[in-house]
Amino acid sequence: METENKKNAVSAEEHSSSDEIVQLVTFRLGNEEFALDILKVQEINRVVEITKVPKAPDFVEGVINLRGRVIPIVDIRKKFHLNIKEATKETRVIVVNIMNKTIGLIVDSVSEVLRINSSTIQPPPPLIAGLDSDYIKGVGKLDERLIILLDIDKIFTTGEHKLIEGMIK
Repeated sequence: METENKKNAVSAEEHSSSDEIVQLVTFRLGNEEFALDILKVQEINRVVEITKVPKAPDFVEGVINLRGRVIPIVDIRKKFHLNIKEATKETRVIVVNIMNKTIGLIVDSVSEVLRINSSTIQPPPPLIAGLDSDYIKGVGKLDERLIILLDIDKIFTTGEHKLIEGMIK
């Protein structure tokens, strides 16, 4: 019994120390709300003219010139096999760092920067919104909202990383 109490005390200590605040950039794809770790986000921009690249993967819209740097632009809707949607005034490009590469992600809109307690994040169920759960770190609960936390480094396969890298060499 005493050993069991010690285990419970240790897990309670671990739990309270893991209750850290996580900062997320939230965005929408249709009715779903997603989030990325703010440390992976470099900036958020309006959509500018995108130069098409021949033989690029279908989810790559092309490249843009971002202050002298050529970066690939990925339509995240296409990558996640969601219905294609025309750009609106709310459409944004989230410039992220994925495995030490700068890539722009087209999203329907950017919602806000959130600070949530890590204890409100639950592990992902096997399938969420049609996504393979490897991409998903967890699901955050905030009031009545469910926010799907993406693991940006796992969105692309190794082969896709190499194709995208080849576009900017």
